[in-house]
Amino acid sequence: MQASGDTEEPPLPLALSRFQVSEEFGFLLPDPLVGAGCASPSACHRKIEGLTELPAPYGPWMDIAHELPQLIASHQLRSRVHQMPQLSSQHLRGREELHLAHLVLSFITMGYVWQEGEEGTVQVKARPLEIENLDTIITLPGGESLQGFILVTLLVEKAAVPGIKAISRALGAILQGDEETLHRALEELAGAIEAMREALRQMHDHVDPEVFYSEIRIFLSGWKDNPAMPHGLIYEGVSPEPLAYSGGSAAQSSVLHAFDELLGICHRQDCAAFLHRMRDYMPPPHRAFVEEIRGAVSLKQHVLSSGDERLRAAFNRCVSALTDFRSYHISIVTKYIATAAAKARARRAQPCASAGPALGKPPSALEAKGTGGSHIFSFLKSIRDTTREGMISA
Repeated sequence: MQASGDTEEPPLPLALSRFQVSEEFGFLLPDPLVGAGCASPSACHRKIEGLTELPAPYGPWMDIAHELPQLIASHQLRSRVHQMPQLSSQHLRGREELHLAHLVLSFITMGYVWQEGEEGTVQVKARPLEIENLDTIITLPGGESLQGFILVTLLVEKAAVPGIKAISRALGAILQGDEETLHRALEELAGAIEAMREALRQMHDHVDPEVFYSEIRIFLSGWKDNPAMPHGLIYEGVSPEPLAYSGGSAAQSSVLHAFDELLGICHRQDCAAFLHRMRDYMPPPHRAFVEEIRGAVSLKQHVLSSGDERLRAAFNRCVSALTDFRSYHISIVTKYIATAAAKARARRAQPCASAGPALGKPPSALEAKGTGGSHIFSFLKSIRDTTREGMISA
């Protein structure tokens, strides 16, 4: 039988769908937020049911989640949680509902722990993904700045999507010996990292530094490596011993880990250990995606052995863009934590200082640490510097 003249492209060695990574949204959950409008009331109802509301048995969770800022401000959240019935997860179906349940309970837990500040602790989109068209499902104290912080972070992740897809194409091109496709993939990756930095710039427009430091940051801090909660938190009915979990951190981003692994960035031992621990907070399929890249053919070695000047320049553009992104992140942290902390200390030192934000005095336990528990500036500068060292010299 005569062979067909048509040839099929070989499958990519790192198919995104295998790791629950979206072609359109990357590591983000597709359609995570409510759209600005629906074709009909019934369509809106279905959309809300599917993406922003848990099934009816979980109404007690959702009722509390929708009132978190008011309950925290009135110091009533803990009493409401104590009255909340214990619910099984048996009625949750599919990873979307599981993701939303995780989100709801995480926000409730953060609010519960930090309701009284650090001294009172207990042990869908129809329009483009632009900040004006987005809204959060659940919120915490911080008003527009809290919303801005969450949405800008989301837009940074969305900007990374072309780079995530480029990873798969790059590794496939190496295996197929297709240098032209590899070069295009590296250019796409560099462009995505540069777009991430531009998305991060929006933080200045939508997040007030004093509101972030005084009201928002404490809810992002966890109960591991936190001097305010040195023994962790006891989860009644789960473990008789305290459990310690890190707060939210950019170090938990699957995107940055994936880019580091592809580019062969080698961080220093203490930073690498912290980053590796942060992978425990990733969805397991996303963590598997990062580990698969780590075990794949070495991009850097391929570029070195090829002697191709265009590939070397494209590779270095990626590393340079990632270095610049991390430098810019340091400037953001300086503004929103270091400078804001200094202003907070100055206010505390004034004998006639005003009462300050509704939550009382700003937290001080993590002034030198990130919400994930790392020593923030030494950590950020170290990973920025080791990223720069990943450049291939001429």
